Amino acid sequence: MTGPVDVVRPSWETPQRARRLLLASTLSHVLPSISRVAGAMGLRIGTAPGLLDIVDDEGGRRIDRLLQRLARELTTAETEAVRVTTDPPADGVALATRLLTAPTLAVELARRGVTVEMSLLTDAVLWPVYQPIMSLASGGMVGHEALLRGRVDGREVGGGDLFFLAERAGWLRRLDRLAREAAITGAAGWLGGADLYVNSNPAAVHRPSVCLASTEAVVHDSGIDPRQLVFEVVASHAVTDREHLLSVLEHHRSLGWRIALDDVHVGWSSLALVSVVRPDVLKLSKTLVARLHEPGPNAIARALIELTHVQGGLVVAEGIESERTAEQARAVGADLGQGWLFGRPVRPEPESEPELVLA
Repeated sequence: MTGPVDVVRPSWETPQRARRLLLASTLSHVLPSISRVAGAMGLRIGTAPGLLDIVDDEGGRRIDRLLQRLARELTTAETEAVRVTTDPPADGVALATRLLTAPTLAVELARRGVTVEMSLLTDAVLWPVYQPIMSLASGGMVGHEALLRGRVDGREVGGGDLFFLAERAGWLRRLDRLAREAAITGAAGWLGGADLYVNSNPAAVHRPSVCLASTEAVVHDSGIDPRQLVFEVVASHAVTDREHLLSVLEHHRSLGWRIALDDVHVGWSSLALVSVVRPDVLKLSKTLVARLHEPGPNAIARALIELTHVQGGLVVAEGIESERTAEQARAVGADLGQGWLFGRPVRPEPESEPELVLA
């Protein structure tokens, strides 16, 4: 696997030090609690029904300390029930717009690095890596799954950590788009006729025709046949909002892209999910594949595979690390395999590493 891979250095809108906070909440006890803490710190306070106005006359350092205290003293549920805007504009229309789009206090704390180590995301250089997917019948390579990686201060950061941080900071939509498009661009020079599996979270797509327009353009510019693209939806995401999920997947299919239902676990409820989603590819989770020697998981895997085949789909067994596991996957009827037995996720050797700054 060779070819150029872009290194992506995104820019994130991280908050600056604030001298004034406007906080709003429908929970009657939260704002008085915040007011007491702020008052004890010598901050200037104004109140109105459902609204708290906090001003730091000393440049914002005390507001920094206030936010750190609130992170310790409020519960996660309470911080998610408070909206906050910083240094609000004087203009009434601009203020109304700011209030309508204000993040939760939980998101504000995350973006400021108070509750999570945001430098892992905001300082990271990002790139895609690719893991092969093999035919269990012939042993030939048929596809690659793209995964996101990052580097901060010489440390490599996994995609799971990056997406966790992005979701906490309200940046999931942007990182999901960035990862999709970097995966496609990075594979364009070497993919050939193989399939490209790309992870995507339906929650990051608000209106498919709008949110996926740039991804569609990247596919076109890459020269990759749309039918080679398989967009993976994690099973746990698929059960969150079924109606929205199906509208997103319908749009994918209208563009010629295929759908994979990823990380399908042990559980008979998975059969209902497969019936509704009708994936082109079903990916059995590592947990399920590791338990194929047990009667219960084996029976569930066979039922899932049979249903997927009846619907015209293929089945990938994930987490294959030994010939024994590969044989067990073949025995239950899986078509494809993915795991360290066949290859770990690797970064193609680039001819050059141009940094791409996304606004």
